[in-house]
Amino acid sequence: MNKKIAVVILNWNGAKLLEQFLPSVIAYSEEATIYVADNASTDNSILLIEDQFPSVKIIRNNANYGFANGYNIALQNIEEPYYALVNSDIEVTKNWLTPIITLFEKEENTGIIQPKILDYKNKELFEYAGAAGGFIDKYGYPFCRGRIFETLEKDNQQYDDEKEIFWASGACFFIRKEIYRKLNGFDADFFAHQEEIDLCWRAFNLGYISKYIGESVVYHVGGATLNQGNPKKTFLNFRNSLLMLVKNLPKRKLFPIIFIRLVLDGIAGIQFIFKGKFSHCFAILKAHFYFYHLIIINLKKRDKTQREDYFQTKSIVYDYFIKKKEYFQDKLNNTL
Repeated sequence: MNKKIAVVILNWNGAKLLEQFLPSVIAYSEEATIYVADNASTDNSILLIEDQFPSVKIIRNNANYGFANGYNIALQNIEEPYYALVNSDIEVTKNWLTPIITLFEKEENTGIIQPKILDYKNKELFEYAGAAGGFIDKYGYPFCRGRIFETLEKDNQQYDDEKEIFWASGACFFIRKEIYRKLNGFDADFFAHQEEIDLCWRAFNLGYISKYIGESVVYHVGGATLNQGNPKKTFLNFRNSLLMLVKNLPKRKLFPIIFIRLVLDGIAGIQFIFKGKFSHCFAILKAHFYFYHLIIINLKKRDKTQREDYFQTKSIVYDYFIKKKEYFQDKLNNTL
């Protein structure tokens, strides 16, 4: 029987994570073909899969292409109609795929789906990378139901719903094969971080819907590749966020919002200095230099149309830090 969904786990030197988390994926993914796309690991990942998990198909990339291009290359020859792109540090639960497949088959215009993502280390809390679905503010700052900046909510079933969202987490990201290929996949220049938001934004500009479904639940360790305190992560997040704005903002808002965002980034850099985190301040400066270097290339990547109705709140920074609205349920500032 042909499977409808391909579960694809990108791996780089993650043998220990595969050994820990592949068993749950295999046990609860009867509807799927399971692949590990290996980014030229130098540990024993391949030997481990061949020895302990012979049912898992291995795709061997010839270098470490990062998250974005690693998936782009791996997915070229995977033909199942739905892709589940799953981090190697994800524990899945029974029937996690059933509501996803049902929703894809019920709604043709729903192109991307995210499950509920809880914290593996504290399973009562939502997890930082995705929580209960992602949104974005006017200035390109991402936030989630269940997580705004460093504030994580406890899961009290408040998000056990099905809801249209703006972006789905790359930690557990479902997308139709035809849409992934129509959009030419992730932007390989991002390497890692925010490439999933960029892909969702490009899908949004073409009229496709991203959705969250709370009936499907997974647990994410988080920070297994780069943790929150790593300056490289700061660099990638700040650079990629600016590049994403250049690619996807409506034309009339492009330069005013980029200017404001650069100022806000500068304020963030000053805060890092006051906290003694000089390497993070340098990471922001480096991100800006790379942004200036790549701006022309990314202007050429803009689609023909960009929708105006992309943001949930004018400024999540203002709502969170000034108005002290730390939870998604709090009335956000929707003034345009």
